[in-house]
Amino acid sequence: MTILHLTNTNTRRKEVFEPIDSQNVRMYVCGPTVYDRAHIGNARPVIVFDLLFRLLRHVYGENAVTYVRNFTDVEDKINDRAAQTGRSISEITSETIKWYIEDMTALGTLEPTHMPRATAYIAQMITFIEKLVAGGHAYEAQGHVLFSVDSYAEYGALSGRSTKDMIAGARVEIAPYKRDPMDFVLWKPSSDDVPGWDSPWGRGRPGWHIECSAMAADLLGDTFDIHGGGNDLQFPHHENEIAQSRCAGHAFARYWVHNEMLQVEGKKMSKSLGNFFTVRDLLDQGVAGEVIRMVFMGTHYSKPMDWTERKRSEAEAVLRKWRGLAQPDGEISQVVIDALADNLNTPGAIAELHKLAGQGDGATLAASAQMLGLLTDDLSGWEAVPDVDLSGFAELLATARATAMQTKDFVKVDRLKSELTAAGVEVRMSKSGIELLAGAGFDASKLEDIK
Repeated sequence: MTILHLTNTNTRRKEVFEPIDSQNVRMYVCGPTVYDRAHIGNARPVIVFDLLFRLLRHVYGENAVTYVRNFTDVEDKINDRAAQTGRSISEITSETIKWYIEDMTALGTLEPTHMPRATAYIAQMITFIEKLVAGGHAYEAQGHVLFSVDSYAEYGALSGRSTKDMIAGARVEIAPYKRDPMDFVLWKPSSDDVPGWDSPWGRGRPGWHIECSAMAADLLGDTFDIHGGGNDLQFPHHENEIAQSRCAGHAFARYWVHNEMLQVEGKKMSKSLGNFFTVRDLLDQGVAGEVIRMVFMGTHYSKPMDWTERKRSEAEAVLRKWRGLAQPDGEISQVVIDALADNLNTPGAIAELHKLAGQGDGATLAASAQMLGLLTDDLSGWEAVPDVDLSGFAELLATARATAMQTKDFVKVDRLKSELTAAGVEVRMSKSGIELLAGAGFDASKLEDIK
């Protein structure tokens, strides 16, 4: 059997993965707060843990793996969106969940075994909190119930932070009802205009952290194999999950796996920089979900990833070539499996696909790529190249480049390249010549003013 190795955040070491029960391998991954479209950074953990899900199913059997990814559908951001738009909370969350599933499916990801909504587990959360209060790990104050951080001696072990560092640099709410600034909310009171449920502490709603502990315990049991998410969740979310779960008597997760964050063209993604976009934005612009997936897989999950237009273009060209080579009835390359088994080494797996393509082994290429969620029938159709004559534009660009080589003024060359790219044309320039290729997002109307 293939031996898996994963970097365990909790120990900061790459370890051999040994499931608690090889017939029931269990994984929990923190899902989205559902009030808006998922941006491309949100898609990274989805793709990373989809790959791990696929690998676990391959090694242990499709029916031997349980994958849970939740939806946070009770949260102040959702309440604020409802107040801003005048729409009901249930309408917003249902619509956003539908969008999320559609967008992630377009990226070639498999549906998890369970996708629980937090609001369906309020009773379990209340029972969980009652247990913490009874054990002296939580207390009631001004309608709130708070977890007492100093009741758990190992708090901070996952993130490797001291309590002093946490207070200085993190999202710690200072409130008069807290015994300690680090204590976090398990339950809070609800006014009449926001969601609320009856509880021993009055009408209220859960804090953010308690939901994952309660749902994981209900769906995966006292202890399970893998807990995943973005590394921005290590503190406070995952740190708090561990503390409350352990203090409630649950051993909780054995392996913690975290993916790094995403940038766009070398910069942090933000609306103020104008480089913020959603998965749906890319799909609507004609970028295939398969191409997005390929770009993400080109960087190891533990490394910061940079989304660039160049990577998109290169991935599109490679996948178009591979689809032309693919043949049915092949077997998955063991080299690809071994790469994935080595801490999800997707760059290594992609390198092997390049090698198979170079050897002309279309059958092994197809089977191996499909193991990674690429070259599947569900994601096909985007690669068809429009039948359009671009030779005139190639000549125009070649003339401009020849002139620029003499004058050292490349303004026109850059302008033509930019305009062609905006029209969905892939521009390939080399010493041997210029090649223009109409891509899946090609828009002929944008060529009319290029001259």
